[in-house]
Amino acid sequence: MKNYSLDTEMMIEVNARFIAKGQDEPLTGNIYNVRLFERDFLEDEFLGESIPDEHGVVHFRFSPAKLHDGFLDDKMPDFFFVLYKNGEVHFQSQVMENVYLDAIELYKKGTGEIIYLGTFLVDA
Repeated sequence: MKNYSLDTEMMIEVNARFIAKGQDEPLTGNIYNVRLFERDFLEDEFLGESIPDEHGVVHFRFSPAKLHDGFLDDKMPDFFFVLYKNGEVHFQSQVMENVYLDAIELYKKGTGEIIYLGTFLVDA
């Protein structure tokens, strides 16, 4: 990731959107929650949890240090989501391997980097 600031408290924000398949409507409400993970060799890293907003968008904010496993600086993490509906696993994305953060990041002044991973169509 680019070093836009000397502020070590800058965060990474990962966003994605969830749409109901065949209905073209966003998944919203407290019945849904989404967890973001980074696939790791030894153990997957939990990066955060979010409830979709009125547009079906989830937002995860975490420190860049979460992408460091103590051995490697993971500049190309492997992300995946798990969508829960009423506490049960409803959908799991494929692992997005080697996400090249430098190529897709946006910078938000005072906040840090923003990564948009796309729109996911899932059964409602």
